[in-house]
Amino acid sequence: MLDRTLKKDRWDANLYDGSHSFVSKFGEDLVELLAPFRGERILDLGCGTGDLANKLHEMGVHVIGIDKSENMVRNAKEKYPHITFTVQDAEKLTLDREFEAVFSNAALHWIKQPEHALSGIYNALKQGGRFVAEFGGKGNVQTISDEIEIQLTKSGLHDKPGQFPWYFPSIGEYSTLMEKAGFRVILAQHFNRPTQLEGDRGLRNWIEMFASSMFENVSGEIKELILTNVEENLKDVLFQDGGWIADYKRIRVMGIKE
Repeated sequence: MLDRTLKKDRWDANLYDGSHSFVSKFGEDLVELLAPFRGERILDLGCGTGDLANKLHEMGVHVIGIDKSENMVRNAKEKYPHITFTVQDAEKLTLDREFEAVFSNAALHWIKQPEHALSGIYNALKQGGRFVAEFGGKGNVQTISDEIEIQLTKSGLHDKPGQFPWYFPSIGEYSTLMEKAGFRVILAQHFNRPTQLEGDRGLRNWIEMFASSMFENVSGEIKELILTNVEENLKDVLFQDGGWIADYKRIRVMGIKE
């Protein structure tokens, strides 16, 4: 959860842990792809509240977690005081060949200048080091975001600059950027991951957690109307077996610094 475009830190770390723990749970498969060795130095980029960093620590890794959200980092430090967590912007990394691996789960779609982040990641790695990441890819949550934008337009609020908060590239686009940064890309996947959201308010909670910047300067009354309309219009599409399903599409990549 790193490098969000919000003007101030609006991330509710407790809501994140309480209702969106699936983010870290899905990241466990990515840890298997990372295949860490005991004693390695690994950077967890976009560490959120630290659950995956702690998993790496338990595997004998010397892990450092970074995130742009002060709220997330504060929560991570409280939960796992034995791990180093710092507030840092992924687009402004100044690390120099310090890590055997850089690991990132559900963070890179928040970075609007991926070239800057990839350059910093490349420089942070030792020669032969690996970069392993998973994040939202082309078409991710498109059903949800399209409906929000429809409702914003109906409310006369569509044409606000910077409103769409994410960067969802294709694997071709992102692989090309990785190669330009110097990586040898050895894995690039794009896949569907329908994701169960928790409770009757699952969709609303997801929007509040991850799409709040789409409602910059929107009054509480209009926002409530928009959220209600979004829920009503998407219920036939995304409400299944008593719960909400988010239409996730993920990218998974692995690159080597040669």
